[in-house]
Order: sequence, then C-alpha cells, then structure tokens
Amino acid sequence: MNSIALQLNKSLEGTQAGSLLSEMGKRFFFPRGIIAQAAEASKKATKYNATAGMAFNNNQPLILSSIKNSITGLEAKDYITYAPTPGDRELRELWLEKIKIKNPSIKEIHTSLPIIVPGLTSGISNCADLFLNPGDNIVIPDLHWGNYDLILKTRKEINIHTFKFFRDGRINIQSLKETLISSAKNGKVSLLLNFPNNPTGYSPTKSEAESIAQAIKDVALMDIKILVMADDAYFGLFYEDEIYKESIFSLIANLHNNVLAVKIDGATKEDYAWGLRVGFITFAGKGLTKEHTDALEQKLMGSVRSSFSSSPKLSQNLVKKALLSLDYSRDKAEFESLMKARYLKVKEILEKRTNGKRLKELPFNSGYFMTFETTPGYNERLREELLEVGVGTIALGDTSFRIAYSSVDKSNLEDLFSIIFSVSDNLQ
Repeated sequence: MNSIALQLNKSLEGTQAGSLLSEMGKRFFFPRGIIAQAAEASKKATKYNATAGMAFNNNQPLILSSIKNSITGLEAKDYITYAPTPGDRELRELWLEKIKIKNPSIKEIHTSLPIIVPGLTSGISNCADLFLNPGDNIVIPDLHWGNYDLILKTRKEINIHTFKFFRDGRINIQSLKETLISSAKNGKVSLLLNFPNNPTGYSPTKSEAESIAQAIKDVALMDIKILVMADDAYFGLFYEDEIYKESIFSLIANLHNNVLAVKIDGATKEDYAWGLRVGFITFAGKGLTKEHTDALEQKLMGSVRSSFSSSPKLSQNLVKKALLSLDYSRDKAEFESLMKARYLKVKEILEKRTNGKRLKELPFNSGYFMTFETTPGYNERLREELLEVGVGTIALGDTSFRIAYSSVDKSNLEDLFSIIFSVSDNLQ
C-alpha cells in the first residue's frame, strides 16, 4: 500500500471514519504527482510554468473563438483551464458558510471543507468508494430514487436493504431502526436518507427528524459503526411550518462516536442549476478533529482524481458568481414562492377531486414531486395510456406513480390532474 495512504489511515485510527473505510478507501490517497506539483507551481513559478498539460500564448490560455464568443462575463482562465481536484477553494468556503447559515445547529460543530463533485450521483458514488465494499449492506427507504440501485447495487455490488418509509402517514421509525439492526454486518452498517424524498416529496417534521436521529443513536449504542449519508438534493424546498427546516445531517453530525455523517448536496436542485453539475461532499462526526477531516478530504480527493479528475471550472465559477450576486436571495425567494404556489394548488386539486380514486396519494410536503400508490403494474399501464394523450409521468417499481408538479405551470395543473384522473378512470 502507498506510504501516503498508510499515513492517512494512521491519522484516522481509532475514529469511526477509520473503522468505516472500505478496502478501496484504505488504499486511497492524493498523489504528490502532476496535479500537486502543478498546484505548487501556480504559486511559485513566476517566470515559467511548464507543468500542466494546457496550451498558453502570451500567458493566456488558447481558446477557440466559437467558445470564447459564447461566454461573456468571465475571463477565459476562469472557465477553460483545469479546476483544482477538490474544487475552487473560494466556492468550497462559500458553500460551507451557506450550509452553516441554513443549518444553524451545526454552526459550532467541526466539519470538513466541502469537496466539489459533478452532481449528487457522483457524490454518492465517491462516498461508496470510500466506505462500502462489494457485499456490504446499505439501508434506504423502500420509496427511493431509482439511481440508487444503479449506483450502489449494479455498479458497486452493495446489498440494498429497504425499510418501509411510511406508516399511518408518517415516517416509519420502527422499520428504519429494525432494518438498521438486521442489516449490520461485521459491526457496521450504512444508511442513505433523502429529504425532501424523491419520489414522494416528503420531509420529516421536527419530531420525526429527532426520532430518526434517536433511532440511529440507539443502534450506535449497540457498538455498531454507522455511515449516514444525507442526500440533500432538494434541500430548502419546504412548504409546511411543521417540517424540520435543517438537513438531517445537523442532527447526525455530532450524534455519537460510532456515527459518521456525510452531507451530499449541490447547486443542482437547490439553486436551480441542474445541468451545471456542481455537487458537494462534507464530512462530520463526533470526536473528529481537523486532522481527521483533512485525512478524509485527501482520501476523497484520491477517489475524485482517479474517477473524473476534477469538476468543470466553468460550472463552478457560474455557481460562485450566483452565490455572490446581490440578486441571489431575491431570485431564490421568488422561485421558492413559485414552487410553493404549485404545491398548494396540487393540494387543493387533490382535496376536492371526485374521480381518479384508484390513485392513492402518498404524503408530501416539500420538494418537486408527489406520488400516487397504485395496484401492482397499474402504474406502468397508466403511464403508457397518458403518453397517448400527450402527458408524461413516471412509473417507479410496481406501484409508484410520480408527478413532477415542479415542471408544470400552476395555471396548467388543474388540466394535468384532470387528464390523469380521467384516463385512470377509463383504464380497464
């Protein structure tokens, strides 16, 4: 094993993070090779810099005129050259500052500096590199984003164990706890939670969030090491007062010495920047010091360097520019108001409906979606019939039927649901 990797492992000895590392995670390190040497040169090579594989003329990067003419407001060096492996330092610091503003409970809790990845998919995959071996167990809700299966089961060969997400219209804490205990293997287990949940559009109340944290703590007290990944893709889109307004990460970050918390978030949905592919990974855990989180960052940088190398510099600078803009808060408030108005309209439609009764709505209070529960196989038949009348929806598994009301103007929602209910009633 590489000597740098061995040193990082030694730094993490005795911590929950060190105990949770996968075999690949133990091997990971950030090499002091071309990237590290080029970074050094960028600070000290004031005369000539002949390190990185880029082409310059008169100290300016070469750039095709067709690209240059398409991008205004940024200098070529701010988007055409390589970004650092962990991402733009200023953006990482700015994102952490925003995390702590939005999650005041962790204001005084030590966390790592976020590492930038190209979206939430990459974030989950890179975390799996660090902490999950093929054959390990991970717990997720039975109602979950379909890409979890592809990332974890198909790509990483990890065993997925699901807990029943709802019971009597609330999160099924008992099922969560029992599944965590039964899925523990070799003294450890992993958990992936997503709020607002995709596909249901449900976020926990304050009471539910606290109960989730207590269930995790109860399992940790059984001397089981737990990796908790918070997929916060839709964070902030909360439409009801009773919702816990912080990330579940806030309640896990300092919960117990056997728990490692990982926040995976990004500008993708949170800042309406879907195609820019800017995500972040942040670590925290009770007892973890800066030395420990620095070691985790170095290992994660090894995963980044060996997979996608670095995230696009253009995307990072566009997001940074947005976060620093005087219009940012105003725009966010306007869009959140727009989304809430659509949510309330859907609630109104569902409350007064007289048809479409074969579709049972699941609880929703946040995010982009709402989901109906159907009889097995009926969801796909309904989806296909709706396509024939020009309406696109999503069938998930055998019984989930998802509507992204986020993508339909409020003025058209009445018509959308009228068509869905009518087609459903006429489907034999």
